[in-house]
Amino acid sequence: MKRIVIVFLALVLAACGTPAPVEGPTAAPAGPSATPVVLLQTVVVTVIPTDVPTEVPSVTPLPPPTEVPPTQPDVTEPPAPAAAAADTSGGLITVDDALGAGWFTNMTRTRNDFSLRCQLSKEITFSVKPTDPNISQVDFYYRIGDRTTGAVFEWQNAGRMIPDANRNFVLVFSGEKVHPNFRKPNAWFDYQVIGSNPTGVVGRSEKIMQQVSYTLDCPE
Repeated sequence: MKRIVIVFLALVLAACGTPAPVEGPTAAPAGPSATPVVLLQTVVVTVIPTDVPTEVPSVTPLPPPTEVPPTQPDVTEPPAPAAAAADTSGGLITVDDALGAGWFTNMTRTRNDFSLRCQLSKEITFSVKPTDPNISQVDFYYRIGDRTTGAVFEWQNAGRMIPDANRNFVLVFSGEKVHPNFRKPNAWFDYQVIGSNPTGVVGRSEKIMQQVSYTLDCPE
């Protein structure tokens, strides 16, 4: 037991006799750097001109655009009605020679209206004269146009016109000759004459339209 105490005391004494460690000198704080530091700063300077013009320069106006007329589409329009025929002092109605298309002249008729059942206006007589001596035959064609509905029917061959001694070709047409399918209460009677010879058609008149009226009963 005494040994243990002695050893313990020896250790205590040894500890007390050990000198405390000496700390080194504290490092001196770093002084300012010897190299100079250059600071760069960008300064934006706005220069205001003093010689501002007081007048705004004139601007040359642009010329106005050139107007281009609209292009008319190609539209096929129905031919205009032929000019009304003149009533001569002799009672015959003369058709304008221009409607003969250079192939016929002295184109006449006895009325501007006829009907199916009216005895006073049941017939109408047509007469034409060819200008070309090669025309030896003239055929008469007609068509009916319903004035109420606007319907226009197919052309019909009414037969040959009869020549006289003066080479006038004549046809007497009655209201009963109109095809039953085309008889309308209020209609136009359009017609055309075609001249030919044994070899074929030589020339034809214009279509004479909306000059003659056709009715079922006496015209009003």
